Amino acid sequence: MIMTFLRPLLIRFCLLAIVLSCPVLADPIRPLAQEHVVLGESPSPADTPLYSPTILRLASGRLVAAYAQAGKGRSHPSAEFIFTSDDGGKSWIKRAEAKPLQGRLFAAGRSIYYLATGAGLPIMRSDDDGVSWSAPVFLTGKDKVWQQTPANVWHANGNVYLAFERRNREIEAWGPSEKALVLLRARVEADLTKPEAWTFSSELVFADVVPGVRTNEVNLPFVGIPFFKQDYPNRAPVSTSPRRTMPPIGWVEPAVVQVMDSDHYWHDPSGHTFHVIARAHTGGTGFACFTKVVENDDGTMTMSLEHAPSGQTMMYVPFPGGQMRFHLLYDDKTKLYWLLGSQATDSMRRADRLPADRFDLPYNERHRLVLHFSRNLVDWCFAGLVAMTDSPKEARHYASMDIDGDDLVILSRSGDSRAKSAHEGNLITFHRVKQFRDLVY
Repeated sequence: MIMTFLRPLLIRFCLLAIVLSCPVLADPIRPLAQEHVVLGESPSPADTPLYSPTILRLASGRLVAAYAQAGKGRSHPSAEFIFTSDDGGKSWIKRAEAKPLQGRLFAAGRSIYYLATGAGLPIMRSDDDGVSWSAPVFLTGKDKVWQQTPANVWHANGNVYLAFERRNREIEAWGPSEKALVLLRARVEADLTKPEAWTFSSELVFADVVPGVRTNEVNLPFVGIPFFKQDYPNRAPVSTSPRRTMPPIGWVEPAVVQVMDSDHYWHDPSGHTFHVIARAHTGGTGFACFTKVVENDDGTMTMSLEHAPSGQTMMYVPFPGGQMRFHLLYDDKTKLYWLLGSQATDSMRRADRLPADRFDLPYNERHRLVLHFSRNLVDWCFAGLVAMTDSPKEARHYASMDIDGDDLVILSRSGDSRAKSAHEGNLITFHRVKQFRDLVY
C-alpha cells in the first residue's frame, strides 16, 4: 500500500531531477522584421544615394511613404518621391515627385502634409489621402536654412508640434555645434501651408549653451565628452590610415515628446511643457541631448534646458542609440514611448583598427536596427532586433515608423553590397513588426 502510494511521488521526483540536470539552452535574438519590401532602389548606387524615409498610417488604413534621392546631374537629379499602399505595404503606387527634400509626412485635420527641409521651409498638402499634392510653398524667408531628418510629430492641445534644427553659422566641419533647436506649433484645423498658421519657439544653439566649444576648451567632467579631441571649427584627425576625423560636438536631428506620467519629476499637469530630444554628437555612444519648451500665457514658446530635482542643469540623458538618428513615438495603449534606432556593438575599438568598409568613427555603426520601450524617457528596455545585415557597409538605419493596428510599420534607409557606404545607401526598405505590444515585459 505504501509503495503504491509513493510511486507517483517517486516518478515526479525523478522527472524533476532529470529536468534540473539538463542544460538550459537559450535561443539567440532573432530579427523581428528581417524580411522586407524594397520601396526604393537607386538608379546608380555609386553616386545617387537614397535618404530620409518617412511613413504615415492614415485612419483609413492607407500607408503613405516618401524618401529622397540625392542625385547628381541630369540623368539622376535630386527628387522626393511620395507613394501610397492600400495592401499593408506589399505593393506601392508612386503618387508624386517633388523638389523639396528630406521632409516628413504628418496628418492634421482633414489633410496630410509633407514638410521638407532647406531654405525657406517648404511644405506641400494633400486633401485626397496622398493621391495628389499641392505645389510647395515656403513658411519662412529663404535666408533661413532649416535641416532635419523625418522625425516624429506630436499632437496635443488641438495642435501639431514638430522639432527642427536651423543652421546658425557655417563652419569647416559637419556642424551640430552650430545647430539651433526650435519647436514649431500649428493648429490642426488651420491651413498649414500658410506661414501665419505657425508659431516658432525661441532657439538654443549648442555652442552658445556649452561653454568652451568654440575655443576647444569644453569642460564636461566625468562623462568623457568629447570622446575624441576636437578642433573647432575644423575636423580633428583621429586616425590617418584610413583617415577618420572628429567634428566638434553638438546636437542634431531632434524629436518632440511630452512627459505623460503624472508621477514623473518632469510632468506638467497643465500640458504646456514639451521636451525636445536630439541626437548627441559626442564621439561616443549612449546619450541624447534634452531640452524643454514651455508654452507661455501669451502664446509664445520658450526653450531652455531641463533641471534635476537637485537643481543641477541637465542636458545629456541616457539613451540607447542616441549617438545616431532615431525615431520616437508614444503608444496610448501601452502608455509607453517606443524608440527605433541604431545599435552600437564596438564603439571602443580603436579607429585605426576598424574594417576598411566601416563608415566614419567607431560610434557610427549603422547595420543593426533595434527597438526599445520606456515609461519615462530615461530607463529603456530592449524590445528586439528589427533587422540587421552581416556587413557594416549594408546599412539598416535612419528609419521612421508608425503604428498600424497591432503592428509597427517601418521604413528604413538601407543598403546592400552595391552601396557606396553605410551612410550612402542604395535602398529604401519597408518592414513590419507584428504584434509589437507583445514585446513588453
